[in-house]
Order: sequence, then C-alpha cells, then structure tokens
Amino acid sequence: MTQTYSIEEGTAHPLGATYTGHGVNFALFTAHGTKVEVCIYDEAGIEELARITLPEYTDEVWHGFVPGLQPGARYGYRVHGPYEPEKGHRFNHHKLLMDPYAKAHMGELKWGPELFGYTVGHEDADLSFDERDSAHMVPKCVVVDSHFQWKQTRNVRVPWDQTVFYETHVRGFTMRRPDVPEHMRGTFAGLAQDGPIKHIRELGVTSVELLPIQMFLNQPFLTDKGLTNYWGYDTMGFFALDQRYMDGPNIDEFKAMVDRFHENGLEVIMDVVYNHTPEGNELGPTLSFKGIDNASYYRLMPGGGADGNGAEGPGARYYINDTGTGNTLNLSHPRVLQMVTDSLRYWVTEMRVDGFRFDLATILAREPYGFDEGGGFLKSCRQDPVLSSVKLVAEPWDIGPGGYQVGGFPPGWAEWNDQFRDNVRAWWKGDEALAPKLAQCMSASGDRFNHRGRRPWASVNFITAHDGFTLADTVSYNEKHNDANGEDNRDGSSDNRSWNCGVEGDTDDQTVLDLRARQQRNMLATLLLSQGTPMMLAGDEFGRTQQGNNNAYCQDDDISWLHWEIDERGQALNRFTQRLTKLRKELPVLRRGRFLSGDVKEETQLKDVTWLAPDGAEMDSGHWDDPQTRCFGMLLEGTAQASSIARPADDATVMIMINSWQDAIEFKLPARADGVHWSRLIDTALDPQEPEDFEPEAIYTVTGRSMLLFVAAGEKQSANAVAALVASL
Repeated sequence: MTQTYSIEEGTAHPLGATYTGHGVNFALFTAHGTKVEVCIYDEAGIEELARITLPEYTDEVWHGFVPGLQPGARYGYRVHGPYEPEKGHRFNHHKLLMDPYAKAHMGELKWGPELFGYTVGHEDADLSFDERDSAHMVPKCVVVDSHFQWKQTRNVRVPWDQTVFYETHVRGFTMRRPDVPEHMRGTFAGLAQDGPIKHIRELGVTSVELLPIQMFLNQPFLTDKGLTNYWGYDTMGFFALDQRYMDGPNIDEFKAMVDRFHENGLEVIMDVVYNHTPEGNELGPTLSFKGIDNASYYRLMPGGGADGNGAEGPGARYYINDTGTGNTLNLSHPRVLQMVTDSLRYWVTEMRVDGFRFDLATILAREPYGFDEGGGFLKSCRQDPVLSSVKLVAEPWDIGPGGYQVGGFPPGWAEWNDQFRDNVRAWWKGDEALAPKLAQCMSASGDRFNHRGRRPWASVNFITAHDGFTLADTVSYNEKHNDANGEDNRDGSSDNRSWNCGVEGDTDDQTVLDLRARQQRNMLATLLLSQGTPMMLAGDEFGRTQQGNNNAYCQDDDISWLHWEIDERGQALNRFTQRLTKLRKELPVLRRGRFLSGDVKEETQLKDVTWLAPDGAEMDSGHWDDPQTRCFGMLLEGTAQASSIARPADDATVMIMINSWQDAIEFKLPARADGVHWSRLIDTALDPQEPEDFEPEAIYTVTGRSMLLFVAAGEKQSANAVAALVASL
C-alpha cells in the first residue's frame, strides 16, 4: 500500500463508480455480503495502492465517497461474507471482483486456478475454499469521465416501416478494407471511416446491428486451441465496451462512431447478452457476480437460494441452465432487473444507441414459473420512457421449458422470425407443400404477429445471420464444414435447408455458378420485397463465403472477415441488392403499416392482397393444398389501404411472381384499367436488370427458379412517380 485516501459516507445511488468532479462515489449492491473493500491500483493495474472499506450500508448497498480520486483510477472490489455453496453463498474476499457497473476496463483476464473460489481439483470440489489472491489475473475497472461534445443534437429515429437492419461485426467488417487505416481496422474508429459508411448508405440499409461489443471474455477451451470468442456472446461487463474494438483507451471513440452514423442518417443497434455470464456453473470462476451475491444474481435450482429462488437448502449449490452456458441471470430479483435496465438506459442516454437486439430474449421474460409476456423485464421496458422510445428486438427462443416464443412477445417488441428463414430457404431449395407457409412469410407472418394491435414490422425477417450459413454458402453447400473449429464438425446446426446447386463448395462450372447467383438474387428479393422488417447479414450483398462454416463463432480470421476484393459477380449482386432496397423505400405498398387480410376494403372495394395462379385465376384451397404448388403471384393493390398522408407512388400496385420449379411457367399478368401498363422492375433470371413494359393480361414466361416484380401506377401523380423511379433504376 503506497497511498492513503480519506473516505466519506457517500450515497447508495447511483450504483457503480461515479466521478462527481470532486471525487468518486462507490456503491455496490449485495444483499448478503458483510463487508465491501475497494482496491485502488496503479496505472498499470498491477500494484495495489490502497484498500478502502466502504463505510455505509443502505438498502442492501455498500457505499462510500473518496474525495480527490480522479477519472482513470483503476479499481476492483473484495466482498466478505459466508462461503456456503449449499445455501447459495460463494463469498471469497481473496478474489478481486469486477464492478457490475464498471464503465471501462483495462488489462486482460489471465486464466488460472486462482480465479476460482474453491480449490480446483479438491476432493470436495466447489465445497472447498481457496485462499489464493486473484488480483494479478483479473482486469481492473476504470473510473471514466462521461463528458463528450456531441456534434449531432439528437438520435436518429428511423420509422419502423422504413427500417432495414444490417447485422455485422465491428472487427470483421473492416479488417480487410484497404480504405481504412491499418491501425484502425477492427475498431469503432475504423467503422466510422468514410469508406464503410459510404458502402452501408449506398446499400440502402438504415440500421446497423453490431454483434456484441460489451466487455466479454475468452474461455480457456477456445484459447487452448488457439481460437477466440469472436462473436462475443459471453458478456462480463454490461456497461463497458470491449477493449478489442478500440483504437485507444478512451470510450469517446465509440461515441464518435455513433455521432458519425447519426450524421449519415444511420441507426446503431446493439446485440446484447443479458441472459448469462462467463462465470458458469458451480465449477466456474469467481469474477464478479458470483462473489458479490451469488444467491441474488443467478437462478439457482428449486429448493435453494434466496430472493425468488426458494428457501435456502442444498439445491442452491446448483444453477438453472436455460442458456446452455452453465448459469442464468435472475431477472426476477429487483436489483438484477435494475442492473439490466440501468445498463440499457446508459447505452441509450450516455452512448446514444438507437436500439437493441436481445440474445435468447425468452430468458429475460422467464419468471420462476415460466415464460410470462407480462414479466418484470418486459413490463419495465414497456413503461420506461427511455427504453420504450428505441427499437427493441427479441431473439424469441432459448433451450429452457417453453423456450420457443416467436410471436409471443408483447406490443412494442419486434422479434427475429426464424420461420421466415426456414421456409424461404426450403422454398427455393425446391421442397414441396410450402406455398401456404411462404405466403404467410411474405405477409409478415400475421398468423403469429397479428394480435393486440401489433404491426407487420414486429416480424424481423431474415434468411441469414451470424449464426449459420452465409447466403453464398446456403446455395453452395449441402453440409456444414466446421472442421476449423476443432470440434470434429460436431458443432453448428445440421438443419440448414441449403442446396449446393449440384456441386459441394467451390466450382468452376459456369452453369452451377449462374444458378447460385440467381438463387442468391431470389432469396434477397424474397427478403426485401416481403412485408415486415428485413435484416441482411453483412457481406451477403456481394456473396461473402465462410467456406461452409456455419458456426464461425471462434474464427477471428479470413473465415469470418469480409473480403472487399469483390469480383464481377459480387459487384452485380451488390447492385441488385441496392435496387431492391431502393424499390422497398420508394414503393410503400411493399412495407404496409397494417397486416394484409385479403378482404375487400369497404372504402376502396379492393383487396389489399390477391393470390393468383399462373392462369390469372385467384388461388383457392385446391391450389394451397396441392403440395406441388410452386408457382404463384402476389398482387398488392396500392389503393386498397387508405392513407391519411399522400405520398408519391402511394397508390402504385405491385405484382410479385414466384416460381421455385426448375422449369419455366407461363404467367398471365392481371387485368388493369385502360391505359395502365405493367413495368417489369425485377426478374432474378436477368442480369443486369432492365425495366420493360407489358400490357395487362400479357403472358410472361417466368423462368425456372426465379422471382419477378411488376409495378402499375394508378393516379397521374403516382404514374409520374413510378416513371421517375423506373428511370432512376
């Protein structure tokens, strides 16, 4: 110890280490801890300069104020209390603990037996007690100064009906970009450069969804194999950025990136993991929550624990594992719920992000008795004036009981719709009996989402995401090829609904390559021309491959990074994707604010959607029930849903044709009023795309395995707007 600090009472709020301008207030919740010490370290995070006991305990919060302590101070906690695993308590003051509310960290976690609260290898396992100090193994928390001079005065608020998500990885997006300075590649500063932003804007997406950027850990089973936790789904610091994505030590780098995105009209969406931590089960390390108040922070087995887990007893030694990672955060506890909502508000108010995608979100809504859409977390978000104003997207499944909840979240939430992914892939693969399911998917899955006043945007449609094949691999591989992960190809899903178009993997066969290119266009067109909210995976727009790896979570290398040496095929696909996003933006009929019903609207005497057979007749049960129905049309009447706000092309009508047969089919264009013609804007069998006009009731030859879009304008205003749109394409 080399320094002496005075300590004052301080306050129990806010939690964490807060710089006031005169010093730092420390506040840590622990319902069962008997004493809390703050350890202050030197700039290198090695030498302990002081150990200060927090003097006050208010409402289960230990707190104290250290005058004169400045931003940049390195610190950690030691929490005293009972070590009684059978009662759910795992306090061990020999272990330095990270602050759950820390805004920054420095140093890397060094794995070793000192990190564990018990003696590894002891015959009593986790019932034993380890007295070795872990301070030299643990990252240190850092006090931050939150001041930042924002250039943009407010966040971007893209309307839901105009939203196009783009899922990407901060590091993977820029590691191979030649227009990003080498020292910035893989960082927030790199992502904020002109080149990346230009590509994203020209692509027509509105909302960039970043894979986890909160502080996370690499587990030994990966580092021992020379691999890494590339995706980042193992969050340890819910208020802190991960240092791996920073060009320097200052969190202002992230704020500057957000500012630049907002300047360019782009939203920043965070993928967040509030369902578990890297501390694992009873045999896991003691890094933070486990040593601060294990019985409060984690869901423990029935018959044990406290605060919503049941009476204390032997069951408290073991953890409920609804996540598959060893533990589950206990959001039924009010302080744990507070931590999560405090974290979310911090990212919105202090870091100015525009929304969140919640990993395994069913867990967040699970109470001890099961999933509850009226549970504490969902109710907290719904009533919170900050959180209810941003985009909230659920991954609505986990491995726990009743874990699959697509369509089961309450109003105000959007949800990843894996039914869209599975059915669209299977349709273009050529599977039978899928016409009714595809029609539902293209209609924003109203069978699941059309209740309680929810809107079509609640269905977040996707064909690919970080987890699974890329789009190019979906049309190039029948089987997963995950050997690089070191698990003998056992990891990753084997149910991919993919088709290699005749050859597994790389090929020089031009016929196969042409078919793969068309299949990619087919799936992108299905995604971007369907009702609901589309989400694209970064790189799909130019045919990125992972060489058949459908679980590249541990590949921080060329397998996962985007390669920007784009060949002619990739450039053509990128132009095609830009064309689709432009059509989606300019034709409101493709992104209705209400679910399609197929009923005749009293005010217009038109149906909002009509499903047509190739002969021009309206489809009936005979068509839908026929497992061989693989070609049909979707007629969207622009004037069928009255709007109080007139916009150009509002009453433009769209005809979409879909043919998953390998053979061409003759399709009759619908009849229209005199003088109105159809303009073909998309035909996935053509490359490049050239607009062409056709008369009503003309017969169009729909090439095998292709998708088309025609547009017809009604009033003069929309006719002019459509003509201008066609000219711009």
